[in-house]
Amino acid sequence: MLNRAPTVVRDIMSRDCYRVTGNTSITTLAQGLALHRLPGVPVVDEHDNLIGFISEQDVLGKLLQSAYLNDEAPLVKELMRNEVLSVSPTKSITDLAQEMLGQKPKVYPVTEQGRLCGIVTRRDVLTAILRMRHS
Repeated sequence: MLNRAPTVVRDIMSRDCYRVTGNTSITTLAQGLALHRLPGVPVVDEHDNLIGFISEQDVLGKLLQSAYLNDEAPLVKELMRNEVLSVSPTKSITDLAQEMLGQKPKVYPVTEQGRLCGIVTRRDVLTAILRMRHS
């Protein structure tokens, strides 16, 4: 079998990705971010529809505050961003790389018809471009 270089997001995305719901506590989220070594994750509803995104930066201050005050940690839905940059699995890797030059997210949810089907990170794109150069 010929080992071809990846050309679209579907070729490099993580399909079995960590995700949370709006009712996840930010403590649980922070543990998951650390475990999966991700800077942020998609927020989905019960049907895996993408409804938001939340990052380490979004929760750091609130987590610190709740630990300091010994308060109950807020839920993801209280801190998540509803406006989410997502990409299609058929998007060209080079087009996504160009887009990433001007955008700040390090993790992009990959969606088809609004449903989460994976994530792609800047590192995934960088690795794919290196593979394209060597093939």
